[in-house]
Amino acid sequence: MTEQVLQDIAAALQRGALTEAERLSRDGLSRNPSDDTFEFLLALSLQQQQRHADALPHYAALTRRDPASATHWSNYAQALRQVGENDTAVTAAERAIALEPAEPNHWLALGQAQQARNDYSAAHDAFLKARDLDPSSPAANIHAAETLVAVRDAQAYVLLKPWREWLPLDDIELQLRLATLLMTIGDADGAHTVLLDLLRRDPTRLAARLQLVAHCERRNELDAAAALLGEIALQNPTMDDAARAEYSHLRATLALRRGDATEARATLERIGPRHALDYAHDFALAEVCDKLGDYPAAMRALASAHARQHDELRLIAPSRLAPDAPLLPNAVGRIGAEEYATWPRLDAPVMRDSPIFVVGFPRSGTTLLEQMLDAHPALQSMDEQPFLTILGGELGEYGLTMPNDLNRLNQRDCDELRKRYLGLVCDKIARNWQTRLVDKNPLNMLWLPMIERLFPRAKIILCLRHPCDVVLSNYHQNYRSAVLAHACETLETTARAYVAAMQSYLHHVEVFKPDVLVSRYEDLVSDLPTQTQRIADFLELGDAAPMREFDRHARDKGFIATPSYTEVIRPVSRKAVNRWHRYRAEFEPVLPILAPMLTHWGYDTGA
Repeated sequence: MTEQVLQDIAAALQRGALTEAERLSRDGLSRNPSDDTFEFLLALSLQQQQRHADALPHYAALTRRDPASATHWSNYAQALRQVGENDTAVTAAERAIALEPAEPNHWLALGQAQQARNDYSAAHDAFLKARDLDPSSPAANIHAAETLVAVRDAQAYVLLKPWREWLPLDDIELQLRLATLLMTIGDADGAHTVLLDLLRRDPTRLAARLQLVAHCERRNELDAAAALLGEIALQNPTMDDAARAEYSHLRATLALRRGDATEARATLERIGPRHALDYAHDFALAEVCDKLGDYPAAMRALASAHARQHDELRLIAPSRLAPDAPLLPNAVGRIGAEEYATWPRLDAPVMRDSPIFVVGFPRSGTTLLEQMLDAHPALQSMDEQPFLTILGGELGEYGLTMPNDLNRLNQRDCDELRKRYLGLVCDKIARNWQTRLVDKNPLNMLWLPMIERLFPRAKIILCLRHPCDVVLSNYHQNYRSAVLAHACETLETTARAYVAAMQSYLHHVEVFKPDVLVSRYEDLVSDLPTQTQRIADFLELGDAAPMREFDRHARDKGFIATPSYTEVIRPVSRKAVNRWHRYRAEFEPVLPILAPMLTHWGYDTGA
């Protein structure tokens, strides 16, 4: 009889009949009050109903009855985390590991509890330990990647490369996390695939449907996003607080995309931040207020956004906030002319076999230019990728300091680095070998020494824009990069970061004398035919006509992994020129900081 009941409970759980599983488990436990199996199944049925507080006492009872069971302690740790008792959850997980150190699930429980209390470094170590014990574990790889994304580490994509092999995941919540991660690292198509697979199996999962709305908007599929949001409203007349907040923020985003900034502002102000560190809410509100011409309100929202972001950085990247930490670490190192003269002369690719590097301080028009270049059939871009930063980090693991140790690289080292670079590229895109590669990453302007060492014959385009417009636009951005988030915390720090980056760039241009074209944003949007032909001539492309169809090409691409994704799908406009004048009063203290670069590049500060 007992065996049949247990089979019935297992069958109910399997088909998602959770209340039936709960009822059968309670009946079985009432008849067999000391039976651990019924206690566990009751706890599991409650947990799967998201009734975590109800499940907790049953998991606790199991640890009291059998304190030598590592599995009970691990399950208890998960239950404690789900009710927010994270410190106790860490202790319970550590007890499980002490009893059974080779079981990866116990390390996962520990990592999740540490992650929940914002101890990302310890959580990452625990997840990597689980991965060492079971390298093919989707859960270990996904959770480890989450900790890397949380601390803004660009290497998360390495852990997620096998994601196609993991589908479908039995754990629906884990698959939803995977979709979030893939979108965050710029794999929009992958994220879409993961979400659609999840919704095929669980079509009513509200969190997944809301995430699909965000994906459609991010891919510029606005009609599909609006239709899905309407369906969600009809089918979910009541939502919990978290779902309702996410729904409202998506509604505000779509209102802004269709040009109704008034509705977007009303929605955002009515719903408020989703949680204490929801700086994304404040950045969105600032954008809406800016479009409505309420510039004081925009500045208030930005001040709140950066304050919340600062609080998060104290948790995830405290070293960035140290008093002696440079705003832009890569802007500090310098290679002098005498030192450069000692570099060994090595074989390197010719111009046509080298990437075209599009650089410039962020928000200087790099994405616009990238989309123009990508529209040309002779070129292929790959969105913004930190490949030179990754190479520099890997060299650092061998004790080489960038850029001062570049002179120690021999021919074989450089050949291997170029192969590694190409491997990173091919991991990101299906390389069309009939085209030349465009590597657009604004802050590659700080990696000129690496470019000179690996690709000395490469063409480089510096995107330039009025420094005040650049500073303002960066202050408005919600950056995932911890470096940029901290550097752009105030107008003053943003201005100092801009000057530091530009001084580093100008120094190395003078030393290396690379083949550089300066493309001014103001000239580009004022005379598109002339400027695109000038760029095409520099790159030896011939006809520039395809570049002028960039907006249609960008719309066809769908996902564009930069903050400019809503702008580059439209024809060029001059409306962003001298935008900083709207905030002129706030810029008065900043102008002396920018003065050297304003003078160098010939920009004025007149009204």
